[in-house]
This record gives sequence, C-alpha cells and structure tokens, in this order.
Amino acid sequence: MRKIIAALQVSVDGFIEGPNGELDWAMAEDEETWRDVFEMLESVDTCILGRVMYPEYEQYWLAVLANPGGPPLSEKPATKNEIAYARWADKTPHVVVSKTLDKVAWKATRIARDVEEIRKLKQQPGKDMHVVGGATLVSSLMNAGLIDEVRLMVNPIILGGGKALFKDVKERKSMKLVQTKPLKSGKVSLTYSTQR
Repeated sequence: MRKIIAALQVSVDGFIEGPNGELDWAMAEDEETWRDVFEMLESVDTCILGRVMYPEYEQYWLAVLANPGGPPLSEKPATKNEIAYARWADKTPHVVVSKTLDKVAWKATRIARDVEEIRKLKQQPGKDMHVVGGATLVSSLMNAGLIDEVRLMVNPIILGGGKALFKDVKERKSMKLVQTKPLKSGKVSLTYSTQR
C-alpha cells in the first residue's frame, strides 16, 4: 500500500507559522532544502492539501508557471527550484480536503469532502502521497491513522508563538526515527515512521 508522507518546515519550537502568520523564515532559498524536497518527490504522485492552505498555494504556483523567472507574488523573481517545483506540481494530481470549497482553478486538482476519501485513495495503486499542509489537515490525518511518515525540516529559529504543527492531534503518538540529516544552513531534516 502507498504511504502518506507529511513533509513540512517547522521552527525549533514546533511552529509552522509565526505569531502573525510569518513564513519568511521557511521560504529562504536553500539548495540543500530543495534537494531534500525533490528527492522525496521522486516517490510521490499525489499532493494533499487543506482548504486554508490551498488557495494561496494554487495562486503562487500558477503565478510562477505563468511567468517563469518573473516575480510571482512578491518583489523577487521565482528561482530555478521554484520553477522546477511549479512544473512538477502542474502535472501532479492534487487533492484538497474541504467540506466548504466549491471550486479549484488548477487543472490537476480535485476536492475530497473528508479524510475517508483520502483513506480510499491510499488503498489504490500508485506512488506515495505528500501532505503539503496545513496544520489542521496534518492533525486530522494523524488522528485518522493515515500518516505513515513525518518529514520535518527543522529551521534554526525560535518563533516564540504562532501556529503549532501538531496542535490538534488528539492522543499521544510514538514514532520511530528513520533518518537525520544536518544541512549546512543549520537546518536539520528529520524523518520519522509512524508505523511501529
């Protein structure tokens, strides 16, 4: 059976966003981080996102595709790694878990109304599935016992508050450390298996 991998950027104190939704600390261009991402994506054929994260994700990556090398939604032009990711994402099926979202613009995207649809997808043949985010979706999938692997890119920063990654996980979960990879940037890539 295919695996569901939750792979996210996190601060040392366990947040995926700062107190005011800041993501600048996680968005810094870093070749090693991108290499780690692309290595994981080799085994993935589906991305899973939550309703809150999806609209900005869709808008950003569609803007990169529309204007490669130009500024997608900021003053800085898209990097070669962002362009490569946008092209990969454009041909990869995406599933947005939402009870309220009515439509999506990205051609390879569909809406799933609950996590049970993800359970059915997991049982179908295919490569692994990547949970892109956000925190509520990760917690819901963790609570449903659907996440097989957690990959955390721990950034060398303490945010002191914000959105905690596992804030809605309902019970204690033991995991097994599979891999630790320190990066030159000071980040550490940690891979855990949830299957004991």
